[in-house]
Amino acid sequence: MQQPQFDYGEQVRVVRHLRNDGTFPGRPTGSLLIRRGSLGYVRDVGHFLQDQVIYAVHFLPEDIVIGCRETELQPGTAPWVVSQFETREQVLARITLASNGRVLVEAGVAGEVVDVIRDRPDGVVYHVQFPGCNVLEVPESALENTA
Repeated sequence: MQQPQFDYGEQVRVVRHLRNDGTFPGRPTGSLLIRRGSLGYVRDVGHFLQDQVIYAVHFLPEDIVIGCRETELQPGTAPWVVSQFETREQVLARITLASNGRVLVEAGVAGEVVDVIRDRPDGVVYHVQFPGCNVLEVPESALENTA
């Protein structure tokens, strides 16, 4: 069984928007519960299906407790790097993406953000899944909103 990264009372920050997946009472499914970058405190630690650590995190300003997976959290003391997109968001290739002279994705093609990498010295990059293509590592400047 995986050991928890965070402990009771520890300050943590959510790294993506948290929406109601249908398990939060009194709010419509899909509604925004907490914005990425918000700080909270670990109130309880448990396991789901014996392999996922789940934290009950209390967000004081909103006075709300939300179950969070470890991948959705970072230490509250860690530097926060703002990103334009988040995991599972739909994005468009702003430019044609190529490797070794071979076009991989044409400009304007939609893809889905699989992961956000915030610790690169040259800025935020994303792992994006485009149709008919392996996951590509794409800099933020090469992507735009679908809307």
